[in-house]
Amino acid sequence: MADGFVPWPAHEAERYRRAGHWRGTPLGRLLRDAAAEHGGRTALVDAGTRLTFAALDAEADRVAAGLATLGVRSGDRVLVHLPNRAEFGVLLFALFRLGALPVLALPGHRESELRHLCDLAEAVAYVGVAELDGEDHRPLARALLTACPSLRHAVTVGDPDDPDALAVATGWADLARDPVPLPDPDPSGPALLLLSGGSTGLPKLIPRTHDDYAYNARTMAVLCGLGPADVHLAVLPIGHNFPLACPGLLGAVTAGAATVLAGNASPPEVFPLIEAERVTVTALVPPLAALWTKAAAWVDADLSSLRLVQVGGARLPEPVARELPGALGCDLQQVFGMAEGLLCATRPGDPAETKATTQGHPVSPDDEVRIVDADGAEVPDGEPGELLTRGPYTLRGYYRAPEHNARAFTPDGFYRSGDVVRRMPEGGLVVVGRVKEQINRGGEKVSPEEVEQHLLHHPDVAQAVVIGVPDDVLGERVCACLVLTQAPASAPDPAALGEFLHGRGVAAFKWPQQVETVTTWPLTGVGKIDRRALTVLAAGHVRTTR
Repeated sequence: MADGFVPWPAHEAERYRRAGHWRGTPLGRLLRDAAAEHGGRTALVDAGTRLTFAALDAEADRVAAGLATLGVRSGDRVLVHLPNRAEFGVLLFALFRLGALPVLALPGHRESELRHLCDLAEAVAYVGVAELDGEDHRPLARALLTACPSLRHAVTVGDPDDPDALAVATGWADLARDPVPLPDPDPSGPALLLLSGGSTGLPKLIPRTHDDYAYNARTMAVLCGLGPADVHLAVLPIGHNFPLACPGLLGAVTAGAATVLAGNASPPEVFPLIEAERVTVTALVPPLAALWTKAAAWVDADLSSLRLVQVGGARLPEPVARELPGALGCDLQQVFGMAEGLLCATRPGDPAETKATTQGHPVSPDDEVRIVDADGAEVPDGEPGELLTRGPYTLRGYYRAPEHNARAFTPDGFYRSGDVVRRMPEGGLVVVGRVKEQINRGGEKVSPEEVEQHLLHHPDVAQAVVIGVPDDVLGERVCACLVLTQAPASAPDPAALGEFLHGRGVAAFKWPQQVETVTTWPLTGVGKIDRRALTVLAAGHVRTTR
């Protein structure tokens, strides 16, 4: 294990190379090759920018040179905290060219999460926005520079005309330099660090190599039939694995297709964008899929260019799966996957029933899947069990997490996903739920333990248990069950808890939408808090939303 990275065993790596899965192509070269073949075609679009492949390639070279001037070197980690805008794509390929590793934070993350990621990765630089949705982010950059010993530089995108701006960080416009020769990084080495769902505390980091992530993106692009005539729309946060490489931005680059970055997924705003850009492919989480399916009847926009909508991040309700193709006039692809690796997807030629009721087959012929019971024994088809997997794009260990890796992987290298699935007789998988207690709120993963630890700092909270409660819109909503220090006239409501968590730098998607107070906990037969009983209690109450 070198610097916290766990490699594939040599014999498996050689097998994946012989199979043609790993082609020795650094991710930065994907854009170089696309620029050579499709230079004048549109590559990347946001609300104010339109870049051809040639322009994106050249800008990535200039930003790579600027980062090198700041002292960023191959192997360094850079914390990337950008929303869906063109600078994300430029920066990503610039870091690939340098051999530096982007650590892909999400736009909703704030100081608590960012400090954790910065410290874990020992990031040398942070790249964020000066302002987002009316919120000044420069104090966040100041706080990180002060709090994180490894952090030497902050770069802010979209600086207002403020003489103090550069006292805090380097402005994006001042970063670009004349290109300099840079050696290709080792394609078998780490390329980027994705975030885990954080099922136990704050997120862990998922290392992806150039070889395995290029295969990830390329395979999904082929499966989706992406080509130069396609336009891919990213409405989910682009730092997520799904809109980034399944096939996402990286898959679009391999296919010579354009990518449109949207800052808002609301149908009245995004449907006209689909019409204007003639979008052909997009990826959604189930709550958005349900919203778009309903909105198609009342939002006046031409969606006829759409040919494929992917839905993943959580199980898609069957009624929505059956309605979506007719409502949006396109094919549906159900996708089940994880940033750690394994991807399953329905195929274009699958029967409608398969697309509506399953999450598809593994996408690689060398994906290995076991479905096991609590004792590790494989279960028959049709029976639920935990999904274990290994393959040419599934990690062999989290970054700098040896103790967790000992629990998360079998001795022969299978990743214990924590997902409960059933394998159908034809081989397709149906997602049943989670072994772990992680809450899936509209595709955003929330760790109960992390939120509980923050809530225990509230002066009125003596004990806290955070649970997921079924929700028709979000899939699950976050509910805080509290034992109070005393019986105040009014217990903390979701709005008050949200303000408290905001003050502690916790991302808004983790704030409780429901609060329940109890005087004593329901207990299981072995004396543990009965979370299932709490979920039944909370589900039976009228929700209290923020």
